[in-house]
Amino acid sequence: MIYPKILLAAHNVRPKKQLGQNFLTEPTTAEMIVRRSGILPEDVVLEIGAGLGALTIPVARTVKKVYAVEKDRQVLDILKTQLLVNNLSNVVLMGEDILKIDIQALAENMRRKIVVMGNLPYNISSQVLVQLITSRSVVCRAVLMFQKELAQRITAYPGCKAYGRLTVMLRYCSDIKKIADVKAALFFPKPKVDSEVLEFIFKSSPEISAHDETVLFKVVKAGFGNRRKTLKNALSASQLNIDSKTAAQLLQRSDIDPDRRAETLSIAEFVKLSNNLIESNSIR
Repeated sequence: MIYPKILLAAHNVRPKKQLGQNFLTEPTTAEMIVRRSGILPEDVVLEIGAGLGALTIPVARTVKKVYAVEKDRQVLDILKTQLLVNNLSNVVLMGEDILKIDIQALAENMRRKIVVMGNLPYNISSQVLVQLITSRSVVCRAVLMFQKELAQRITAYPGCKAYGRLTVMLRYCSDIKKIADVKAALFFPKPKVDSEVLEFIFKSSPEISAHDETVLFKVVKAGFGNRRKTLKNALSASQLNIDSKTAAQLLQRSDIDPDRRAETLSIAEFVKLSNNLIESNSIR
């Protein structure tokens, strides 16, 4: 593996801050991530933000096929060369924005569930995770690297300040665990913070199912939209279009104290609240 700074300079390419480009410099770290990910020879992997191929190459050596998404065309050309040098023919390069890719259609074309991997740029991490939640019927697992602050939010538990909307949505439909820490010094350019690699195993069905996931996620958004307010006030001030009295009644019916705040609710309590909202015909 050629050091990213040298490789980029050789092609007169500079890292683009607006794309959140930080390239992994240590091949043993990428190999460790691949090893801990548990990917298998029969797997098909969708890699988000392939970059210069630090992860793409060891993944491609392990699995059946890799769809490598890289938005930066200059970097994509370098990656193409690196794949040729490493004699890898099972990688399909996709010079597109991951948020515009139909993951459902891609997986259906392969006629199998896929594994998603990648080092997510901070500015689109939340959007990608929501995209994966909506596409999870065709995604069995995801192994993703995040800046440490976001990783800690994702893995937070009720009662923590870091616990939020994204945490609830992900914990509702997946089991999450940390599989690696990656120091900032292992990237070029060096980011300001360390990173963590998380594994998401998407559930075939949640332990407690929502009557309507769209409504559940609206309730979660409403609760955390005004997280300093009590739940009664947060719900009545949201786009759910319910008044304070109705909000209080729904919370009481769900055995939730109206004076609690969203960050104290478990996943089960959010599901119960959204189900009662539907059953009460209060949702518009």
